[in-house]
Amino acid sequence: MSALNRILPWLSICLLFIACTKKKGTYSPERKALAAQIQSLEDQKMNGANGDSLKQVWLELDQNLNVKKDTVLAARVKYYLARQYARSRQDSALFFVEKALELIEPTTGNAKYKALIYNGIGNIRSLEAKEREAGYYYNKAATIVLSDTASGLSNEAKSAILLSAAQNNLTSFQYNLAEKMNRAALPLVDALPEGHINRQRVLVQIIQTLNTLQRPAAEIAPYLHKLEELHAKHPDKYNISFLYDSKIQYYETAKKTDSILHYELRKIAIDEYLHQQTSSPTLMNNLFVDYSNVAAIYVTLNKPALGEKFIQKANRLKAQFPKLIFPANEITFQNNLAALYSLQGKNKASIDVLNHLVQLQRSIYQSENTQAIAEMNALYQLQAKDQSIRMLNENIEINKLQLQQNRLWLMTTSLAIILLIIILFFLYSSFRQRRSRQEKEKVLLQQQLLRTQMEPHFIFNTLSAVQSFMRLDKKEDAIKYLNLFSRLLRSNLELSRENVVPLSEELEALENYLILQQMRFDDTFHYHITPPQDQDLSAVMLPPMLIQPYVENAILHGIDLHIGNGSIDIQFALSGDILRVKIQDSGKINSDIPELSHRSLSGAICRERMQLLGKKASIQINKNPNAGTTVILHIPVTY
Repeated sequence: MSALNRILPWLSICLLFIACTKKKGTYSPERKALAAQIQSLEDQKMNGANGDSLKQVWLELDQNLNVKKDTVLAARVKYYLARQYARSRQDSALFFVEKALELIEPTTGNAKYKALIYNGIGNIRSLEAKEREAGYYYNKAATIVLSDTASGLSNEAKSAILLSAAQNNLTSFQYNLAEKMNRAALPLVDALPEGHINRQRVLVQIIQTLNTLQRPAAEIAPYLHKLEELHAKHPDKYNISFLYDSKIQYYETAKKTDSILHYELRKIAIDEYLHQQTSSPTLMNNLFVDYSNVAAIYVTLNKPALGEKFIQKANRLKAQFPKLIFPANEITFQNNLAALYSLQGKNKASIDVLNHLVQLQRSIYQSENTQAIAEMNALYQLQAKDQSIRMLNENIEINKLQLQQNRLWLMTTSLAIILLIIILFFLYSSFRQRRSRQEKEKVLLQQQLLRTQMEPHFIFNTLSAVQSFMRLDKKEDAIKYLNLFSRLLRSNLELSRENVVPLSEELEALENYLILQQMRFDDTFHYHITPPQDQDLSAVMLPPMLIQPYVENAILHGIDLHIGNGSIDIQFALSGDILRVKIQDSGKINSDIPELSHRSLSGAICRERMQLLGKKASIQINKNPNAGTTVILHIPVTY
C-alpha cells in the first residue's frame, strides 16, 4: 500500500492533465435565446384569440437560419407547427410532422420530442383510417412513456399518449396490451386538473377493454363507480352518453337485459338530441347503432313489434344518409334485421338479408385486405428505415470514438516516459503481492469466462422465441419482444464487463428478463420479486448474472407452461455479507415430469461460478411436499 500511496499523486496529475485537455460542449448565446423562446411558445395554450398569431410566430421560426442549423430546435418548431395546422384540420399538419420525424429520429436521446412526434403521426394516420400505421407510431410513443425515459413530458401528455395507444390496440385486437396501457394511464390522470377529459376517457376505455376481454362484472364495477362519481361531481364537463355506454357494457357482462335496454333508450335520447344540434357522421353512426342495438334487445325479449319500430328508425336514418354509414355498423344492422324477420316468421326475407350480408362482408373483407396489404408494405418500409437509422447512429458513434482515440494518442505519447517510470516503480514495489493478486485475477477470469458461456444460451432461447412470433405472424409482439430484448442485452453486456455489480441493477435485469419470458410464453405464469427490506440496494455488490439461470430453470422445468397458471416467487434477504436468494416455483401437475434439469449447460456453469465464490457460497434444492421446487442460493456480497 505504501508504494501505491506514492504513485497516487503522479496518477492524479496525469488524470488532471487529460481531463483538462477535453473540450466541453457549449451552446452559443443565440442558440440559448432561441431555445428559451421556443420553450415559452410551447408552454402557451392555443385558443381562438391567439391561434393565428402563434402560427405566424412558428412559421417565422421555421425560416430562421439559426433554427435550421440546430436539428433538435428545427424538429421542435416543425412539430408545433404541425399541431397548429392539425387543430385547424389542414393537410399541412402531415407535412410538418413528417419533417419533424426525419430530423429527430437519427438523434440520440430527445425521448420527449420523439414521443410527441410519434404520437402526432399516429393521430394523423388514425384520421386517415390507416390504423396499422397509426398503431405502429402510437406504440412507439407509448413505449417511451412506459420506459420512463421521456423526462419533461407532462402527465397530460403521457396520459394522452398511453390512451391513444390503448384505444388503437383495442381496435387492433391487442386486448392485453390495451389493458396494460390503460392501467398505466390511471395514476397519471389522477394528477390532472378536475374536469379534464382524460379523467373520463381512461375509465371509459378500461371498462370497454375489460368488457371485450370478458372479465367478470365485479372487476368492472369499481371503474364504473368512479365514472359515476366523476359525472356526479362535474355533470357539465362530461358527455353523459359515455356513462350510459359504460353502464351498458357493465350490464352486458352481468347479463341483465332489462338494465341494458334501459340505458340504451336513455343513450338514444341523448344521441338524438346531439344529432339534431350538430350533424356529423360520427353522431349519426352512433344513433344508427343505438337503434340497431335496441331492436336486437327487443328481438331477444321476443317483442317483434317494438324491434321493428327501431329497425324502421335505423332504416330511415340510413335512407337519409346512405353513404355515411360505417361498414361495421351496416353489418350489425343487417344481422339484427335478419333476426327480426326470423322472429316474425319471414324466413325468406331473413334468408335474403343474410345472403346480402354475406356479399357485404365479402366486399368489406376484400377492401380491408387490400388496405392491410398496403399498410403492411408501408410498415415494412418504416421498419427498414428505422434499421438504417440505427446503423447510421452506430457508425456515427464509431467515428466519434476514433476521433477521441486519435486525440488520446497524442497525449499518450507525450506521457509515455513518465508512465513507464511509474509502472516500473509500481511493479517493483508490488512484487511481493503478485502471487496473491494473480490468484485473484485467475478466479475473476474464470468468472468472466463462465459468464460469456452463459450469454449464448440465453440468446439462443430468445431467438427461438422471436422465430416463434414470426412463424405465428405476431409481428407486433416480435417487434416489442426485440425492443425489450435489446434493452436487456445492452444491460447484460454492461454488467458482464464488471466483476461485481449493484444488487439494484441485478434486480432490474432480472425484472426485464422475466417480462421477456412472460411474453415468450404468452403470460402463462406470473412472478413476484421481494427485494431486501430497509437496504440500500445500490450499495450491495455481487457477481453479475448469477441468479437469472436458476430463474430460467424454474420457468422451463419447474412450472407447467401448458396450463397457464404457473407462478415464480423470488425472495431476497441480507444477513451480514451473505445474500440469501429463494426461488420457488409452483410445480407441475404431472408428477412424472423430472423436478429440475440440472444437467443443462447454464446449470453446470452456475454451479462452477458458485464454487469459485468460496466456502460461504452454497446451493440448496428442495422438493416441496405439495408441489414445486425451492432453490436457495447463499451468495457472498460486498458493500
